[in-house]
Amino acid sequence: MKKEKDIKILMLEDDHADVELARHTLSSGGINFALTPVASKDEFLSALEQRTPDLLLLDYSVPSFDGLSALGSARQKWPEIPAIFVTGTLGEEVVIEMLKSGATDYVLKTRLSRLVPAVQRAMRESESRAERKRAEDKLRRSLEQLRALSVYLQYVREDERIRISRQVHDELGQALTGLKMDLYWLAHRIPKKYRSVQQKTKAMSAHIDETIQTVRRIATELRPGILDDLGLVAAIEWQAQEFQKRTGIQCNVQSELKDAILDQDLNTAFFRIFQETLTNVIRHAHATKVDVNIRTEEDNYVLEVRDNGRGISESEINDTRSIGLLGMRERAALLNGELSISGAPGQGTAVIVRIPLPRASKSKTAENEDTNRRRPRHSAPWLEADSGRRV
Repeated sequence: MKKEKDIKILMLEDDHADVELARHTLSSGGINFALTPVASKDEFLSALEQRTPDLLLLDYSVPSFDGLSALGSARQKWPEIPAIFVTGTLGEEVVIEMLKSGATDYVLKTRLSRLVPAVQRAMRESESRAERKRAEDKLRRSLEQLRALSVYLQYVREDERIRISRQVHDELGQALTGLKMDLYWLAHRIPKKYRSVQQKTKAMSAHIDETIQTVRRIATELRPGILDDLGLVAAIEWQAQEFQKRTGIQCNVQSELKDAILDQDLNTAFFRIFQETLTNVIRHAHATKVDVNIRTEEDNYVLEVRDNGRGISESEINDTRSIGLLGMRERAALLNGELSISGAPGQGTAVIVRIPLPRASKSKTAENEDTNRRRPRHSAPWLEADSGRRV
């Protein structure tokens, strides 16, 4: 059978007889230990530097050095180290002070029979804390790995969307445009007497136009070109108009960032969260109006979306099966931001996203604001259905 590991005990005690009595008590109780006795502050601190003890046995009062100070010094280096005070008669206030300082237990020298069970309990609790800390560290590493994987998957997903969107828009669009030009050429060379053939070419041309619009819509849904070309505010205003046309729900957008140019990660996070919020409004809110506000607030970009619907419940907010809400929170967290959701029955739902400004943005805020004032405002071609892209 494997022998239990010796408990490394550092004992602060200036009375040699008390040290030997404690040693005898522990040995008689079947404790495997290696005891290092010290009698002064310098010896105690030196012993702490030489090796890490598993347990402290402290006399409450040692000349020029007390057990509470010794425990404080040890806890600075090892916050979780267990400590037992082995001392003479104590008043209630002193006992309370010791326990408040983090002592695991105390044993009176006149009742050393309690020392062995006190040591056993202290070591069990210490091992339990160590096991819990290992589990927490393992969980934290797992969460960090999952978050890193989530970041990677988000980037891969967006890159794939951009690639597919461009291929659909450019290659399919060009092919359809070429096909329409060929059909136009053919239609103008068909004799007028073949009226049925001419009608067929017109129908084919109309069908090609519809297909071009479908290609345009698919490319836009994958990755709106306006998001990369004109920025976040323009993309949100366009999405709000599309939402209003499709659902009949009034959607108003106000922004302090009319011409703000954010980096791609911020653009993507805010826009995808906004899209998911509108999806939830359609599915669950029963709203007739949505108000959107984009602003800066205490070194944060803020997106606030409020509806006048039925109001989300607390159970819905905390529902772990709500993948949409979890995805929104994760997108914000990936950029060190936070997402809060609140609602009240009959008073609607509010979704507020806060993401910290990048450092470069903070240092150039004044410069950007001045540049924005001088930059000519865009006209509004992006309000058309093609979202800034032309096939």
